[in-house]
Amino acid sequence: MFTGIVEGVGIVKSLEEQEESWLLQLDLPFSSGEGLDAGASLAVNGCCLTLREDGSSDGAFDLLDETLNRTNLGELKPGHRVNLERSLRADGRLGGHFVTGHIDGLGIIEVFEERGKNLYLQVKVDEISAKYLVDKGCVAVDGCSLTVCEVTDNSFAVWLIPHTLDKTNLKARKSGDRLNIEFDLLAKYVERIQANS
Repeated sequence: MFTGIVEGVGIVKSLEEQEESWLLQLDLPFSSGEGLDAGASLAVNGCCLTLREDGSSDGAFDLLDETLNRTNLGELKPGHRVNLERSLRADGRLGGHFVTGHIDGLGIIEVFEERGKNLYLQVKVDEISAKYLVDKGCVAVDGCSLTVCEVTDNSFAVWLIPHTLDKTNLKARKSGDRLNIEFDLLAKYVERIQANS
């Protein structure tokens, strides 16, 4: 479980095909003594991955074809920056919202521009997914917990504050880029319960 509060940005070292999986190697801003022992969960651009081995400054993760097909991780190249969040500790603060690290789908940036002193980000999603969005609700975008400010039949928008841009990889994004999207967990449970009533 995560909160969508990005703790740091990692740098991609490599993404290589192996015999049974793909191997993603990152240069991490944390060390193994900071809650990142082998087997630990780490959200990478919002996708929950398992650390393959202990490392002081680098992390190795096995990725399956399913992960590459459902997320933007397959597009990573050496030097790309990725948002990182360690899993939530039981005694930690919940600063964002409950995020599982299970990506629901990909969104495409339609508009990313300054409006006054603020940055406006509009993301296209499929119409089926848009039903999980509400004005002033939560959405995780590449692992960042953000507040929705507009919803249409096939898109949503958020405003980005300077802190988010400074602490994440979002400032390097541009129109046409694909983003990992995780919709609010509560909305998905409510839908399932209603469907079975």
